[in-house]
Amino acid sequence: MWSFKKNGEQSIGRSKGGLTTKIHMMAANERHAVNFILSGGNRHDAPQGRILMETVGKLKSCIPLIMDRAFEDDLTRYIAQTLGFIPVVPPKKNRKNPWEYDKELYKRRNEIERLFRLLDGFRRVFVRFEKLDSMYIGFIMVALIYLVIK
Repeated sequence: MWSFKKNGEQSIGRSKGGLTTKIHMMAANERHAVNFILSGGNRHDAPQGRILMETVGKLKSCIPLIMDRAFEDDLTRYIAQTLGFIPVVPPKKNRKNPWEYDKELYKRRNEIERLFRLLDGFRRVFVRFEKLDSMYIGFIMVALIYLVIK
C-alpha cells in the first residue's frame, strides 16, 4: 500500500532510558516560557543552552539568568555575560577557582522545574507520540499557551 513518508527533523537520541528527546527552555517563571529548543536525549545541556541564549539575543539591560550546574562551564557563562545576562549558577564542587553567586536568587530555579512538571501533565508532550519536531513543537506550544491562560 502507498503511504506518505514523514520527512523532517527528528530530535531523538539514544540514552540510558532508550530513545528520548530533551526540551531546553528559558522561562520567566513557572507558567511563562520565553523560548525553547529540542535536542536528542544523548546531547549535553550546555551547548544547547548556548544556542538557546543566542536565539534570545543581546539584552538592553542586565537580567539574572538562573541555570543549573550543567551550564556552569566557562564558555556558557561568558556567552551569558556578553549577551547581557547575569549568570546565577553554582560552581561544581571540584572547581579549582569557584565564584560567588546569589544563593537566594538561585533558590528560584525550581520554578522551571515546576513548569516542566506542568508540561508533563499533557500526555501528548510527555510521551511524544509525534516523530517530527515540527508537530511536537506545535503540541508543546499549545500546552504552554494553555498554561498561560489557565
